Amino acid sequence: MSRNITVPSILPGFMELLPADQMLFDKMISTIKSTYEKYGFLPLDTPTIEKSEILLAKSGGDTEKQIYRFNKGDNDLSLRFDLTVPLARYVAQHYNDLVFPFRRYHIGKVFRGERPQKGRFREFYQCDIDIVGNDALSVINDAEILSVIYSTFKALGFEDFTIRINNRKILNGFFEELGIEDRAQVLRTIDKLGKIGRENTVRELQEMGLSDSAVDSVMQFIEIKGSAAEVIGGLKGMNAGSPLFLQGLEELMGVLEHISYFNIPEKNYAIDLTIARGLDYYTGTVYETILDNYPSIGSVCSGGRYDSLAQNYTERKLPGVGISIGLTRLFYQLREAGILEQSKRATPTVLLVIPMRDTMGPALDFATKIREAGIAAEVYFNEGKTGKKFAYADKLGIPYAVVIGEDEVRDGFFKLKDMSTGMQEAMDLDGVISKIKNRAF
Repeated sequence: MSRNITVPSILPGFMELLPADQMLFDKMISTIKSTYEKYGFLPLDTPTIEKSEILLAKSGGDTEKQIYRFNKGDNDLSLRFDLTVPLARYVAQHYNDLVFPFRRYHIGKVFRGERPQKGRFREFYQCDIDIVGNDALSVINDAEILSVIYSTFKALGFEDFTIRINNRKILNGFFEELGIEDRAQVLRTIDKLGKIGRENTVRELQEMGLSDSAVDSVMQFIEIKGSAAEVIGGLKGMNAGSPLFLQGLEELMGVLEHISYFNIPEKNYAIDLTIARGLDYYTGTVYETILDNYPSIGSVCSGGRYDSLAQNYTERKLPGVGISIGLTRLFYQLREAGILEQSKRATPTVLLVIPMRDTMGPALDFATKIREAGIAAEVYFNEGKTGKKFAYADKLGIPYAVVIGEDEVRDGFFKLKDMSTGMQEAMDLDGVISKIKNRAF
């Protein structure tokens, strides 16, 4: 009688990697985590499942449609769709136990039930940092976030990238002077300028009911270009009288003033007045990071300043600033573009120990001593020809292999084989440890 066999598969919109890619992905996470911690950010993890009333406190529209929501018993539950809303709940709930400014990083999976397409996922990792103040938060923090972005992408191996910055107050103040009431809709439209082009942006603004002169003014404003100093000069030259505009300009100048102290090269940041960020809760500085040689990938790191993080859960004013890297999408896009170098290693093992005949005991003892020295070692337990065992090491990209036979046990000398060159070198245990430790992996 034949068995019913289920065809193995996963749902669309979920990423599953083979070992070599998984190791590369994990290395990126480790690099980001290490950089965040160098700036004093604290690790945080929140439940993947939250009460729906928490996640939906302010949500609506597309977010509410995309959320994974279900009932278990009497509980109305949802999978988190970002890491910011759980942070807001966390800070409000644990306010009395936290030290402010509260600096946290969170690297974890989030879930969105959107239509899966190339480069878009239903389950993906986000790598977030946020600095949350108690009642007030200096603009110096906004400049430091730029430094974290710069350091992170340098640590990931990138050289040519641009952190584009703007300030929502400048935009809102400018619209205020033009008498534009639906600023949020205008912001969302100009935020798409890079995607839809100038002509379609003008058309959308006209369809909102803006006069031709207002549309011309908006387009002239967001097309102020040049160095940071030139853009600041252009904004000052507008002679805008809106207090909100002037406040935003002062904040932007404050960020630029402090950037120099973080030693960020001018080629890696620029003021871009088209950057608005789609989320309505950004109220000050906003960021988007672009890989210069791969603009089609889009923003690889974005975020900004918000007035009150937890306004849906507390009366306290908790201003903050933060950014997020959508790592799953970034990894996918970099791999598709051929930017990521394919790793030859599909295991963390550095040394494969191959016992011969009746030397299993000594081989296990040898591997234990290797591990105690801080080196990842694996013992090959299966029977078979020696060539097959070396082939196992080769297929997984294990850098070294050593055979433990009766002669090796008796003499205390071992032939360490470099799998990349095929060269073998006889040495004692300490020599094996020293040889491997002197090589970077």
